[in-house]
Amino acid sequence: MVVGEFADAVDLLVLGGGPGGYAAAIRAAQLGRKVTLVERAGAAGLGGVCLQVGCIPSKALIELADAAQRTRDLHAAGLSVAGVAVSLERFQGWRGELCAGLARGVGRLLEAGEVRVVHGEARFNRADRVAVHTPEDRVVFFEFEHAIVATGSRPVALPGLPFDGERVLDSTGALALTALPDSVAVVGAGYIGLELGTALAKLGARVTVVEALDRILPTVDESLTAPVVDRLRALDVDLRLETTAQRLEDGALVVEGPGGEDRVAAERVIVAVGRVPNTDELGLAEAGVRVGPDGLVAVGEDMRATERIAAVGDVVAGPALAHKATAEAAVAAEALSGQPAAFDAQAIPIVIFTDPEIGSVGLSEAQAREAGLDPVVATFPLAASGRAGTLGVREGFTRIVADAATDRVVGVHVVGPHASELVAGGALAIELMAAPGDVAATIHPHPTLSEGLREAAELMLGRPLHVARARAKA
Repeated sequence: MVVGEFADAVDLLVLGGGPGGYAAAIRAAQLGRKVTLVERAGAAGLGGVCLQVGCIPSKALIELADAAQRTRDLHAAGLSVAGVAVSLERFQGWRGELCAGLARGVGRLLEAGEVRVVHGEARFNRADRVAVHTPEDRVVFFEFEHAIVATGSRPVALPGLPFDGERVLDSTGALALTALPDSVAVVGAGYIGLELGTALAKLGARVTVVEALDRILPTVDESLTAPVVDRLRALDVDLRLETTAQRLEDGALVVEGPGGEDRVAAERVIVAVGRVPNTDELGLAEAGVRVGPDGLVAVGEDMRATERIAAVGDVVAGPALAHKATAEAAVAAEALSGQPAAFDAQAIPIVIFTDPEIGSVGLSEAQAREAGLDPVVATFPLAASGRAGTLGVREGFTRIVADAATDRVVGVHVVGPHASELVAGGALAIELMAAPGDVAATIHPHPTLSEGLREAAELMLGRPLHVARARAKA
């Protein structure tokens, strides 16, 4: 600390303006706290990576690609279109307006809560103090009563394929494309890589997905990913499993797989092999905050890392999901404001916007067995859904996993159109400790895809309506 420096006293300081940060700031303001939020200069802006260069723009691109593909797929249903042309340049303008509007909305919410927003690079220099380097090349100091770290994460680069913003792109660069490449190599078959690769394939690019492991989406139950593999093949995506990306050479990506080295045509290479938490330059050790080798902050169930400091979102353990960060943010704000609060979610939904979509919450059958439960499983096929038929879709299903001993739903898994929306019903069932009979007794509207949840419950109870009883699985 520089002798004689002046520090501005802050009641509650939030570092990061993404879903975890702005949600924490708003909740703290609702509780009567005087909040200052620091958003990194040159970063994505209010709303963070999710709103500006991640969740929202990627789903916008996916919607565009799905619309183009659906126009082609509905030819058999009688739809004739002379030609489907997509302009990524026009898309970028539309997407920019969309994200800017949402960011302004976040700004208005913060303003309504009288949250002060400061732009700059923050670094702790003691347990109750941060220095913020502003865009004007000034350093300002804040002494806080409490602080919440919500600085998010960033893409992992590969040694042989450093990001250059031109040929080798991270997800942000891929979402900023103004022209469709003829060929794209996606390195990494996690959800980010597959979402981007699928969208670009539907728009007309020749896509190759390179994955070091022997399957796609390795953290997801394999039975949920099988329809996605089938669809990738139908879209002519070249899926290279057990293959690693080595280097760029003479306009191609050199990969090494079971058969040795090979060359993949790649006008652009998108590296999507994971993300790392933004904790390495925060000076957390100076604040007495323990950070593990993986860069994650150790927190308790109240999200506190120390008596004064909490952390939420991608910088703590658990899936790096915006909705998890938002839920943790409320807990952190409440705990630091003297209220009893703990992060005790029964299940966190995972949604993957591949084709078909995957929505998964709670335990799979295997996980339930590993947890010592007695799982009962029922799967309602999408092919038996009238609404799915009107969409021209037959691949996919809704699955319920229940514990026979307690008669409780412990897992719900949906593969198919709008699975990302439908899985919320499963999350509610698990959170409320519903029995399969409770789900079956809940009237679902017809004709909808949401009926799949009730149909699966009826199947589990041995009284299916739209599939043969023999399909029930114990």
